[in-house]
Amino acid sequence: MLLNTGSTLYLSLLSISIPTTGKCAENVSIFDCVTSNRIDTRGKGRKFHTNRWSQIETMGKQKTRKFAAMKRMINLKDHRIKEKDRAKAKEKKKKDPSELKEREVTKYPSCLFFQYNTQLGPPYHVLVDTNFINFSIKAKLDIVQSMMDCLYAKCIPCITDCVMAEIEKLGMKYRVALRIAKDPRFERLPCTHKGTYADDCLVQRVTQHKCYILATVDRDLKRRIRKIPGVPIMYISNHRYNIERMPDDYGAPRF
Repeated sequence: MLLNTGSTLYLSLLSISIPTTGKCAENVSIFDCVTSNRIDTRGKGRKFHTNRWSQIETMGKQKTRKFAAMKRMINLKDHRIKEKDRAKAKEKKKKDPSELKEREVTKYPSCLFFQYNTQLGPPYHVLVDTNFINFSIKAKLDIVQSMMDCLYAKCIPCITDCVMAEIEKLGMKYRVALRIAKDPRFERLPCTHKGTYADDCLVQRVTQHKCYILATVDRDLKRRIRKIPGVPIMYISNHRYNIERMPDDYGAPRF
């Protein structure tokens, strides 16, 4: 219970033990000190000393301990350390202006002519992502037939072990997607990496082998694939498959 008397806010019904001198009371309640600065417990008025108030105010406060405080260490180059134990200053090597400069350049595959990928051609190998199968079911699209309608050529959907593991982890709700993924028309690609995260695996495959088209609806994965030259992206829009970054000579026009 809080009592407001004048400008000071006090706690009532709280007994605290105060060290006293002389004949002052040992147990004093703050409620006794609300109206005035004197205590009358034994019929004798005794003035409440000012330092008692300071003790009451600081009783609830505790000093905070500093954790993980490191001691100050001497610098290894300090002159107070012996010469044998001192850290030696690094010697700067003088650069030879006639020396040939070497730099690493990323190797681009020979199948690329600028952004044009010469390895792409029918029959197309399409790497399928987990959400691409789920959204195809939602849009009521047959995966193999819709791919052929998009590219006007034979298509071989490829599914990796990690994508299959992701669909299996989704449970009984996505059992139709699992049944489609186990279709004999789908080509199964084995994975050697740990875990079931499929995005990194698909990006690595597409970087190493430029013969794949990646089918996905994931925005983050699309953003990563666009940084790799010569890899087309298949996606779903307007209840049909569309292709992105594909040469105009192949397949259906993009809408």
